[in-house]
Amino acid sequence: MSRYLLVLLLCFLGLGFGQGFKVPFRVNDVLPVLPRQLSWPVLNNFHSAVDLLPYYVGSVTPNNGSIDWKGACFYGNEARLEFTEGDREPAGGILYLKTSDAHSWTCMDLYVFATPYRVTWDYYFSAREHTLKFDSWEEPAELEYVKQHGVSVFLMPSGMMGTLLSLIDILPLFSNSHWGQNANLAFLEKHMGATFEKRPQPWHATINPEDVHSGDFLAVSKIRGRWGGFETLEKWVTGAFAGHTAVCLKDKEGNLWVGESGHENEKGEEIIVVIPWDEWWELALKDDSNPQIALLPLHPDVRAKFNSTAAWEYARSMSGKPYGYHNMIFSWIDTMADNYPPPLDAHLVCVSLIRFTCLLNLCAT
Repeated sequence: MSRYLLVLLLCFLGLGFGQGFKVPFRVNDVLPVLPRQLSWPVLNNFHSAVDLLPYYVGSVTPNNGSIDWKGACFYGNEARLEFTEGDREPAGGILYLKTSDAHSWTCMDLYVFATPYRVTWDYYFSAREHTLKFDSWEEPAELEYVKQHGVSVFLMPSGMMGTLLSLIDILPLFSNSHWGQNANLAFLEKHMGATFEKRPQPWHATINPEDVHSGDFLAVSKIRGRWGGFETLEKWVTGAFAGHTAVCLKDKEGNLWVGESGHENEKGEEIIVVIPWDEWWELALKDDSNPQIALLPLHPDVRAKFNSTAAWEYARSMSGKPYGYHNMIFSWIDTMADNYPPPLDAHLVCVSLIRFTCLLNLCAT
């Protein structure tokens, strides 16, 4: 009985009674500290992997005055940026962020501050002016970037605890286990409305290479492991249900080949390749990410128009070249700002890709 009274009390305190009434706390502020049997079923409904994505609120430059926005905890927020002087150029900067009008006494806001050269974060649980100090700029290019574009401010909309819970929700996507597989399927069902039916055995079809022709399409979907998690997010972004594709090509002797991107060579580099069908099929069967592969033949009318000679010329010209997000990304970023599924936007993707490039360069040195 006492448990139900506690729930009713939380619901009462979690309700707002107009702008003039501030409650001591709200349900999602205090649930994490309550007994797991009570809190976790509710928290799992409050948060998901999507909540892990920061929300862009604006960019602060020394020349644009200040920006203001409504936060998850503090409804009144204002930020401005000032350079600190050095011998010749600004040695660094100070970002002033003023918070006010908290919706409860126990909430806090979590922020990410980013330029293409750095990513940092901070959290605020008191209503006052806070400061974030940049002791120095990484290089002259960062200084010029900040002068022109400023420091991007991102709000973690679910707060500190919500972000941690969302991280717990997304980490299983990359687990190479039955747990990870179920997490990927659940993510696609929830965010894309996908449905899945377990196929009867045998799960491995027998494909006769003589029945496959140039131009036939291979659609691959991985649902567990490192690439399974990445492909799940890629499907959500693109709206497709295949995370990887390849094309079949036959040479003049009738041998079947597969042209695909993202093939890992002996150096661990992701490259574009044209490899024999038997080798490709053997790798697919050994893949522990549990790939789902569909062979989609061209319609006879389309096959008659397929220019195999031109396809082979192009495949040979691309074979061995590097492949990565800088190629793939243009399959869904084909406008400046209008082709991102919420809550993604151009600011978040731009900073993320630039930081990813920096990490790749760091790993390569």
